Amino acid sequence: MTVHTFVSPAAGPAERARAFGAAWRAEIGANLEGYLRLFAAVGAPADRVRPWSEAALDQTAAWAPALAEEITGIAAGAGIEPWQAAALNARTEILAAAGHRGRGECSTAVVLPAGGGAPRTTQTWDWHDALGADLVVWAVEPRPGHTVRCFTEFGVLGKIGVNSAGVGVHFNILRHTSDHAGIGVPVHVVARRILDDAASVAEAAEIARSARVSASSVITVAAAGGGRGEARCLELCPQGVAELHPDDDGVLLHTNHFLDPVLAEGQQPILDDSSTHPRLAALGDRAAALGAQDPLERAGALLDHEADGSGICCHPDPAKPFHERWQTLLTIALDLENARLAYHGGGPCTAAPDTWHTF
Repeated sequence: MTVHTFVSPAAGPAERARAFGAAWRAEIGANLEGYLRLFAAVGAPADRVRPWSEAALDQTAAWAPALAEEITGIAAGAGIEPWQAAALNARTEILAAAGHRGRGECSTAVVLPAGGGAPRTTQTWDWHDALGADLVVWAVEPRPGHTVRCFTEFGVLGKIGVNSAGVGVHFNILRHTSDHAGIGVPVHVVARRILDDAASVAEAAEIARSARVSASSVITVAAAGGGRGEARCLELCPQGVAELHPDDDGVLLHTNHFLDPVLAEGQQPILDDSSTHPRLAALGDRAAALGAQDPLERAGALLDHEADGSGICCHPDPAKPFHERWQTLLTIALDLENARLAYHGGGPCTAAPDTWHTF
């Protein structure tokens, strides 16, 4: 696994995206190949993926025109079709449209320090091990003086990141019975637009509510401003958007099931092999350590395998087919005060001082 870095020049959305696509042509092509293989394995062959992807691009163009320009710009630079770049950004929507119910992972923790200061955030990003060979952290300037730094997959506009206004986002997949094939705005596009445009948690929530989505995810937003800062989980699904606040101790946690009681009524049944409930409980048990100032110490609090009780640090089962293998591909923390990412390529069990990078 390699986590690459790239800083886009100050330019318009199409120009900077073409430059990104040209610089990472091979990696974007490999990611596209991997996703088309995954889509086919879960019942979504190319003849279904293309119209879904084109619909996602149309929805993006209507809701966030500059981000649609970036998608088509990446395609032009990487030498692929616009629908293919859109497929990467709409991978959650395509999987939902195909009815894919993979176990999904990811564990997110935000702690507002009692003594004041910016929220302390940490996440494991778990996904199919076959899609984790090359990942990227990317810096863009969507408008003069406003910088976004995010971790993402090659060809995808954004996922986990922070902007120069001190607003950061974490990202976990969810599955709801209202998810459908009438493709809406990709949830990854929603996360990126929050980073591009939001200067507060309230603005992030307003942006999220303005998007018509067809697949579910939770975007956890944290901001550095105001005393202890602020944080909120935005559970997005076609039925609506729910906002979850930190508890009385300033702790906000999320894994891969709905916590809002209304939306939870429509939660897709949790698979027998899912660890989402044990992981959430384990995060709660580790809340004090997850509030540490040192991100490496926070990462250490996530060191828990299935044999230990919850499987926050996830490893693939080689006996399973590629589309059923899950791995913690990245451990990441946000520095909201300095608009930086701190990350380790891999799970908490391999994190060490010399493997942590700041971007």
